[in-house]
Amino acid sequence: MRRLLLAVSLLAALGTAGAQDAAHRLAQDAIIVDTHIDAPGILMDKWADLGMDAKDREFDYPKARAGGLDVAFMSIYTSPKQDDDGSAWQVANQMIDGVQALVQRHPDRFAILASPRDAQRLLQGGRVLLPLGMENGAPLGDKPGNVQFFFDRGVRYITLAHSANNRLADSSYALEKTWNGLSPLGREVVREMNRVGIMVDVSHLGDASAKEAIALSTVPVIASHSAFRHFTPGFERNISDELAKLVTARGGVVQVPFGTAFIDPASAADTQAHFRAINDFNRRNAERKAQGQPELPRADFDKQWQAAHPPRQSTLAQVLDQIDYGVKLLGVDHVGIGSDFDGVDGELPGELKTVADYPNLVAGLQARGYKDGDIRKLLGGNLLRAWTAIEAGAQAAR
Repeated sequence: MRRLLLAVSLLAALGTAGAQDAAHRLAQDAIIVDTHIDAPGILMDKWADLGMDAKDREFDYPKARAGGLDVAFMSIYTSPKQDDDGSAWQVANQMIDGVQALVQRHPDRFAILASPRDAQRLLQGGRVLLPLGMENGAPLGDKPGNVQFFFDRGVRYITLAHSANNRLADSSYALEKTWNGLSPLGREVVREMNRVGIMVDVSHLGDASAKEAIALSTVPVIASHSAFRHFTPGFERNISDELAKLVTARGGVVQVPFGTAFIDPASAADTQAHFRAINDFNRRNAERKAQGQPELPRADFDKQWQAAHPPRQSTLAQVLDQIDYGVKLLGVDHVGIGSDFDGVDGELPGELKTVADYPNLVAGLQARGYKDGDIRKLLGGNLLRAWTAIEAGAQAAR
């Protein structure tokens, strides 16, 4: 009996090892496209050479190669505060400069990706490709012509708003909406994005703003990092079934994030409350500044919030549940991944802590019965197809 148990245990171990090997092989062979990695913002705060092993980062070249990551959209994020104080333009350009400097420092390891047509060529030699995604349209200011400026600098999607209403659209986090759709400027910007070939990203948008952006766009739109609201009722930041179906009807994709804040219901509630509390905090400080009073320290606010809201845990299974739901709702051709690595303060499933861990996601999908061809679509094929269609639409309109 003891020998039999040992034999069963050995076979189980070999089976597990075989599954891990198969997942690793597929992750290395497939083109993995992650549409949201916040490495540029961290570089602004604390520099690291991401061409080397950076132990305090979730994205760097060695980890990317270990995980099979091929195309990593670098998030050019600016905050509502930077929009208000007029620094968003400067910050966005500095971040873009930082990504370009990284590529220049390691031309054998990184390349800027400006078109999906160039992906196969630039991937030769083991490079990780770095297209740019602008998170928050604040750097555009009041000028639709800045869409062309940032396209020329490498930006290939723009998330119209972030955690507060802006000149273009309403935020999902705002209790009171300014536009209940897009602003007149926002409509001009969407048309200009279609013209030049920048993807319209509806993540972070209030429902009415997202709905109008989808309807107005003449090409597919994306949700670069939006989980499904089905799991987090009342959390507008996650995409509703109705909006997800509208994205799909236009040929777009919904990219599932990994962050605990999006995939765990209790964490989602904390996240909603956090952004609203930040907005209230910033409003109070603006009022104090207008009255000549000293501003309240943001560090004190953060410390109090963290003490009252300790981090929660999430699992790979919750990410897989999101993907399963999206595939059932939209079809396997309209779901992808937008992790939010380096953007959620490490609050991630234990099995998905860095870009080295995509094989764990692949193994989970294989264990749930997905065929390798469909996994390739989910990992990046769907996004590349939609991006190609958006680019073709822009060329046809010229």
